[in-house]
Amino acid sequence: MAYSVGLVNLGCPKNQVDAELMLAILLKAGYELKKDAAEADVAIVNTCGFIDAAKQESIGEILELAKKKAEGQVRAIVVTGCLAERYREQILRELPEVDGVAGIGANSNIAQVVQKALEGDKTELFPEKTKLPLCGERSLLTPRYSAYLKIAEGCDNRCSYCAIPAIRGPYRSRAMEEIEQEARSLAAGGAKELILIAQDTSRYGYDLYHKLMLPELLRRLCRIDGPEWIRVLYAYPDSITDELLQTMASEEKIVKYLDLPLQHCSGRILKAMRRVGDRASLTALMHKIRGAVPGIILRSTLIAGFPGETEEDFEELCGFVREIRFERLGCFAYSQEEGTAAAELPGQLEEEVKRRRAELVMELQMNIMQEQAEALVGKTLRVLTEGFDREAGLCYGRGTADAPDIDGRVWFSARRKPEPGRFADVKITDCIDGDPAGRAVE
Repeated sequence: MAYSVGLVNLGCPKNQVDAELMLAILLKAGYELKKDAAEADVAIVNTCGFIDAAKQESIGEILELAKKKAEGQVRAIVVTGCLAERYREQILRELPEVDGVAGIGANSNIAQVVQKALEGDKTELFPEKTKLPLCGERSLLTPRYSAYLKIAEGCDNRCSYCAIPAIRGPYRSRAMEEIEQEARSLAAGGAKELILIAQDTSRYGYDLYHKLMLPELLRRLCRIDGPEWIRVLYAYPDSITDELLQTMASEEKIVKYLDLPLQHCSGRILKAMRRVGDRASLTALMHKIRGAVPGIILRSTLIAGFPGETEEDFEELCGFVREIRFERLGCFAYSQEEGTAAAELPGQLEEEVKRRRAELVMELQMNIMQEQAEALVGKTLRVLTEGFDREAGLCYGRGTADAPDIDGRVWFSARRKPEPGRFADVKITDCIDGDPAGRAVE
C-alpha cells in the first residue's frame, strides 16, 4: 500500500524551494502526493519562524491538522522548516500531536522521517544546517511557467533584529554551473520567468569566488533559451555595484525590477539595526539606480517601531517614502524576536504604536501606488497571463512591476483568452484598487 503525504508550505519563497525539493524526494520514495494535507496519511507543515506572526501561523496550521488527526483523517504530522530548526527542543514537548520534527539540515532525510512517523516512532532529526540540500529534483509548487531559483543559502549580515543567521547558518553560494544546469532544467519544463532568490542575492559568489558574481550569473542565465523574464529579489543596498546596474540595463531578459530591503532610512536606527547608510546615502543610491536603469521598478521593505525609534525618526521615514516614491513597498511593525540583539535594546515600543506607524507608512504608499497606476492609462504593458476570474469576467496576470504573491496584478479583457503562461500586450485604460486594467492588444 502506498501512503500519501500532503505539505502545507509557509513563509518565504526560499522555504518554498526547500519544500519542492522535499516533495520530489517523497515522490521518488513512492509516496502519493495530496494537494490537501488534511486528506493525506502524513501531513507535513514546512514552517516559517522569522517573526511572531509567522510563528503563530505555523502553530495554527499544526493545531488545525491535529484536529484532523484526532478525527482519524490524518495518521501523522511532521514539522519541518524554520520553526522546527529554531525551536527544536520545544515542539514535541509543547505540541504532543506532532509525530516527527526535522531541522533544515534533515530535509534530504524527509522520507525516513515520514516513515518513522507512520510507524509511531517520534523522530527528532537535527543534522548541521549546512547539510540542507541546495540542489536536486524539485516538484514545483508554482505554475510551471514561473519558478524560483535559489542561488545561495544562509546569511552573514547579522542584522540586530533578525534570527535568520541562527536558523539558516552562514552564507553559502551555489556553484554557478549548478545554478545554470537547474535553470536549463526549469526552462525545459516550460519556465518563462526565473526568479532569483537568496537571503542576500547581491552578495552571491563572494564566498566561492572572492568577488560579487551576480552580474556574471545573470549574463549566463540570459543566454539560456526559453525564459523571457529573469527577476531579482532580496538584494542588499551595500552590494549594488555599477557592474550589476549595467548588466540589468543592458540585458533584455532581466526584468527592470529590483527588490531592496532597506528597513529604514534614519542613520541612527540603521546603526542600531547593524546596517549601513542613512537617508542621504540611500536617497543617492535610489537616484543612481534609476539613472542607470531607466524605467526600473524599485521595491523595498521597511520596519516601523524599531526600539528607540522616535517621532522624528518616524517622520524622517515617512518623508523618505514620499520623496523616493517606491513603485512597490511593504512596511511591517517591528517584531521583538528572542535571541536577537535588538530584543534586548532599551526603548521597546508598545505594540499599538508599532502597528499604527506601519499602517501610516502603508497608507502613504497606497496613495503613491494609486497615482502611479493611474499614470499608466494609455500605455501598453507586457503581461504574463496567470488566469481568468469568472466573477470579474477578466483575465489577469503580472507585469514586470509585479513579483508573484508579493505585488499586484494587471487585469484585462481579451477577445481570445490567452492560456496561463502566455504573454499578452495589454493597453491600460483604467485602474482597479491600485491595479492597472485594460484590454489585450490583438
